[in-house]
Amino acid sequence: MKIAIVGTGYVGLVTGTCFSEMGIDVTCVDVMEAKIENLKNGIIPIYEPGLEDMVHRNYKAGRLNFTTSLASCLSDVEVVFSAVGTPPDEDGSADLKYVLEVARTIGQNINKYVLVVTKSTVPVGTAQKVKEAIQEELDKRGTQIEFDVASNPEFLKEGNAIDDFMKPDRVVVGVESSRAKALMEKLYKPFMMNNYRLIFTDVPSAEMIKYAANSMLATRISFMNDIANLCELVGADVNMVRKGIGTDSRIGSKFLYPGCGYGGSCFPKDVKALIKTAEKNGYDMKVLKAVEEVNEAQKSILFKKLMAELNGNLKDKKIAIWGLAFKPETDDMREAPALILIEQILKAGATIRAYDPIAIEECKHKMGDSIEYATDMYDAALDADALLIVTEWKEFRMPSWKVLMKTMKTPIMLDGRNIYDMNELNELGFTYHCIGK
Repeated sequence: MKIAIVGTGYVGLVTGTCFSEMGIDVTCVDVMEAKIENLKNGIIPIYEPGLEDMVHRNYKAGRLNFTTSLASCLSDVEVVFSAVGTPPDEDGSADLKYVLEVARTIGQNINKYVLVVTKSTVPVGTAQKVKEAIQEELDKRGTQIEFDVASNPEFLKEGNAIDDFMKPDRVVVGVESSRAKALMEKLYKPFMMNNYRLIFTDVPSAEMIKYAANSMLATRISFMNDIANLCELVGADVNMVRKGIGTDSRIGSKFLYPGCGYGGSCFPKDVKALIKTAEKNGYDMKVLKAVEEVNEAQKSILFKKLMAELNGNLKDKKIAIWGLAFKPETDDMREAPALILIEQILKAGATIRAYDPIAIEECKHKMGDSIEYATDMYDAALDADALLIVTEWKEFRMPSWKVLMKTMKTPIMLDGRNIYDMNELNELGFTYHCIGK
């Protein structure tokens, strides 16, 4: 079976590589020549555990190919996945220009039946727009060629994307024809050998499922952050509260961890896009607006704690930051809480020395030399007036407290991810604050 994946970003590259791992002949397409050449030379544009080895292995085997020309491979493939970016527009809605460009290119060049699958996260109704764009180009050519459009939203967690794809808890596919359904069943059959987890829906429902899923997870995070902030005011411990409600089978324990706000490429963008979709249809998503408002406020929680601990004066203070990426096991800093925190600290007159195991280069692209970059976590803490934990990387879980006590100027630790024990840190002589306790 031969397929094409348009877009070699996070979703496209992981999708194409994992399909090729199962023996499918995959051509990944991207308009950026430099990126395609880098991929051919084994240079991966993103960090994802295990992906680099898998790309090398399948490219060498000839199952994974890279090109800048979608038109050149359309005569050979049965399925084309559109995995191009859908960045938020100025009003928060998803920008579909790249999705529709792909659709027009398909309409201009197909000469036989093809199934076009939207893999990007797109608003409800996008598949219909894709269908219309393809048909419009076919009409211009004065030709009649059958095609189908389907929706197959991705549910990949950065840092665990390969496992998520190879062993999915569900695969959602929105289709309009039995032919499209049969093709998608054939394509995903290798991933369903032990447990059939294919969910077929109509196309609009598939498009909505992705937004609804991410918005629900974002809602749980903001809800727990709200609860955590109230716990601090009333003297409760949010960790105990989290365990208490998480054992309720109706609630469950996942995504109930309070912190300094969510970020990344999905939650912020998808919440905004769903709110905008509702507005365009005359509906007000009041809950999601509150979710977004709570999250934006939560990104300032560590700065507020820092100001309180240093008596409102950060001028000429040295602040250490552990963690820059929006979550562990990725270098992604899109909408990362660290970006807001860095801006606030710098504006208050302090200097910053930061460390992240993976995301330092990405931070340099975003922040330049406005902050200092440390070689390791202890280097970051050298002579620091306070240490802030923003991303819960594994290597931060059991630091040498003796080393930190010796190297820091003032043993103030503000934990934005609640990974340490307050009693232990206080007994060691640290001034320790976390979220919700």
